[in-house]
Amino acid sequence: MKNTEKFTGKAEVYAKYRPGYPAELFEHLYHKYSLSASSVVADIGSGTGIFTKELLKSGIRVKAVEPNADMRLAAERRLKSCPDFESVNGSAEHTTLPDNSIDLVTAAQAFHWFDPFLFRKECARILKKDRFVILVWNHRIDSVPLMEENAEVCRRFCPAFRGFSGTRLKDPALFRTFFRDGRYEELEFPHDLPLDLSAFIGRNLSASYAPLKDTEQYSLFIEALTELFRRHERDGKVLMPNITKSYAGQI
Repeated sequence: MKNTEKFTGKAEVYAKYRPGYPAELFEHLYHKYSLSASSVVADIGSGTGIFTKELLKSGIRVKAVEPNADMRLAAERRLKSCPDFESVNGSAEHTTLPDNSIDLVTAAQAFHWFDPFLFRKECARILKKDRFVILVWNHRIDSVPLMEENAEVCRRFCPAFRGFSGTRLKDPALFRTFFRDGRYEELEFPHDLPLDLSAFIGRNLSASYAPLKDTEQYSLFIEALTELFRRHERDGKVLMPNITKSYAGQI
């Protein structure tokens, strides 16, 4: 299955249950990169528009580039009333955006799906001179009992599971190779997520590796997640330990 197809059929649950990002991150972006109403941001791999929506709150113009039709249409439904939103049928490696037209490139929860060499080349083409690329992830802290057991459930019922995305992004060589001269700013923002049962299950179902409804593993996966939630919940919620990390530099 192509990377661009891995979230087909998951747009609804993704839009409903994927977490947002801390306000402190956006405050940093707006001030650090002097964003204004005249700025144009390309949000690459924009999915259902979770990160795009937060960018739009500042009044900047956002071109949301997403190759998966289900995810792109979900963003269009969510953000169609915003005049500064433009939905773009494109990919990280071929955005279709004009040369030297973008003030800032963002990629939230998406870079690990890209071809980094081709994406870097595309960023160099669409960005104005000496502008920045910012890569963002929500990282589950997987060393606590809840997340260790959550990972074990995923291994049992999700054949494509290879670990949570944060565990695959710990090698700084990846970012040194991507950013110009190997220089980048790495920031971390606390962002723990209190989840009720439906949100806990939904967060797991939104993953690319999670089974779809028409598969044999789907109901077994939900049963195991429900049992896990019951063991760890306090007053009807579990706390999913999470941090938001960003990596920013020129290319």
